[in-house]
Amino acid sequence: MAATGVGAGCLAPSVRLRADPATAARASACVVRARLRRLARGRYVAELSREGPAARPAQQQQLAPPLVPGFLAPPPPAPAQSPAPTQPPLPDAGVGELAPDLLLEGIAEDSIDSIIVAASEQDSEIMDANEQPQAKVTRSIVFVTGEAAPYAKSGGLGDVCGSLPIALAARGHRVMVVMPRYLNGSSDKNYAKALYTGKHIKIPCFGGSHEVTFFHEYRDNVDWVFVDHPSYHRPGSLYGDNFGAFGDNQFRYTLLCYAACEAPLILELGGYIYGQNCMFVVNDWHASLVPVLLAAKYRPYGVYRDSRSTLVIHNLAHQGVEPASTYPDLGLPPEWYGALEWVFPEWARRHALDKGEAVNFLKGAVVTADRIVTVSQGYSWEVTTAEGGQGLNELLSSRKSVLNGIVNGIDINDWNPTTDKCLPHHYSVDDLSGKAKCKAELQKELGLPVREDVPLIGFIGRLDYQKGIDLIKMAIPELMREDVQFWFLLLFLQVMLGSGDPIFEGWMRSTESSYKDKFRGWVGFSVPVSHRITAGCDILLMPSRFEPCGLNQLYAMQYGTVPVVHGTGGLRDTVETFNPFGAKGEEGTGWAFSPLTVDKMLWALRTAMSTFREHKPSWEGLMKRGMTKDHTWDHAAEQYEQIFEWAFVDQPYVM
Repeated sequence: MAATGVGAGCLAPSVRLRADPATAARASACVVRARLRRLARGRYVAELSREGPAARPAQQQQLAPPLVPGFLAPPPPAPAQSPAPTQPPLPDAGVGELAPDLLLEGIAEDSIDSIIVAASEQDSEIMDANEQPQAKVTRSIVFVTGEAAPYAKSGGLGDVCGSLPIALAARGHRVMVVMPRYLNGSSDKNYAKALYTGKHIKIPCFGGSHEVTFFHEYRDNVDWVFVDHPSYHRPGSLYGDNFGAFGDNQFRYTLLCYAACEAPLILELGGYIYGQNCMFVVNDWHASLVPVLLAAKYRPYGVYRDSRSTLVIHNLAHQGVEPASTYPDLGLPPEWYGALEWVFPEWARRHALDKGEAVNFLKGAVVTADRIVTVSQGYSWEVTTAEGGQGLNELLSSRKSVLNGIVNGIDINDWNPTTDKCLPHHYSVDDLSGKAKCKAELQKELGLPVREDVPLIGFIGRLDYQKGIDLIKMAIPELMREDVQFWFLLLFLQVMLGSGDPIFEGWMRSTESSYKDKFRGWVGFSVPVSHRITAGCDILLMPSRFEPCGLNQLYAMQYGTVPVVHGTGGLRDTVETFNPFGAKGEEGTGWAFSPLTVDKMLWALRTAMSTFREHKPSWEGLMKRGMTKDHTWDHAAEQYEQIFEWAFVDQPYVM
């Protein structure tokens, strides 16, 4: 069995507990540091690293941290004629089957995750003598990402990596998130509780040896690890500034990937390292070098031989493509160039002498990851098509057997109409009266006539071709002929700086003056405003050209706002078109129209508006069905667990 570090929530694989005194004595020698605590479900487990969520002592800052050796330059493998002695495999029958010579000083790292503590006396009192309960299998999971809320966020990627790890930790796994420590002057306070670990490493890449340090915060049962390097300290957003994307992004995220591979081996978090038996969850191109490094630089030396990696594609449009001449900078063996090799088609080349040769980080992960997950089932199909595959469709089609889709969840602590601090009134599926009050407050705030009988349509999105804003512009004159109010919120996230497109802002101002009682537009980024719109509107419009998952439609349904969406990707997966003649009565949570045309969008909106005005019971049914859907992260985490189980069934990738 693979080597692993043991920590909070990291129990051994499922084995039967025994009350044999000799067995208990041998087991106790292996877990001399263990302390027993009662979980919420009423059973006792070994707590090997920390006692629940209790705060741990602050770590002392060091001005000159000692160099910590990792596996970046491992020794060559031992000759075949003299293999290193290995620990004999442990049977799965239980603690009573452990080898008698397993003493505390002689425990091999490979055997740590196969040891479980015997039941305490209190357990014996509540446990039937003939009943042998099973210990839950838990994993060491390492998320690698360019962003995670609340520390740094530019979009859905930050939401996912800020919430999914917490959901998995709540299910008993030991979870680490590795991301950059961005210091840009505005978000510095987000890392105020992250303490220096006393560890740093030197990474051989880009023609030199680059030192990075590690900071750590333990929050919500998750180890949040921040990689610190001067390249993450600069004004602007996460990936660029007013002049565009940073020119050294490939370097910045190469450092992140190397550091993420070293973190489970050297960071003693809660007193224990994560070890080698890890599930790496790599998100988008920023983390895509991780599975390549595991296969090219670690497994040939016997390190991470039992780890696995799962690539999560949040948006295939961003792939981390750079000139082929940068490959030697990555520090990878020359024979691994083919894993990242990318050739642009002739029409995409800049001139006749351009050979179109490049390296593609995301492609490297698609080739080497053990499992691939997209953020919706529909998107997992779309990425295998020529229209949605962004040039990787054939490669993704070849890996269809390990490709799955899981819809993102939402954080119901932040998005809950019964407790939302941003709302003037609260409401629930059992009492919707507060939603009507939220609508009236929003109309007052916008300077629109306060009318309960008029459908209020909202749009929340970026100034992006993907979001279908051009269709909304074309549809507004026709839509304004209806007795309707339209609230247009144009969000500028951190990645988009400046005041926006002057032409588009001019269109909004002229439309407001032409339809004073019907149209309002606002440009900016405000979390409270987006919450109030989601609660106050009757309909949320999302005419996205493509949407890997989408979160706004999930927020809308959670708040009883009916979504009208283009039937693509995650929008098609999550929004069920209203059917008044379903097998069990009325069905559906909104309208998903297709194809993406102005006429189809107007048809869906008019159908929704007529249902709102003329069929109030049906409209209330739409609202309640959306509010009762399970969009929690716990539901998504359960599906990710199944993906992890499948990944460990097969052998890891080796070229």
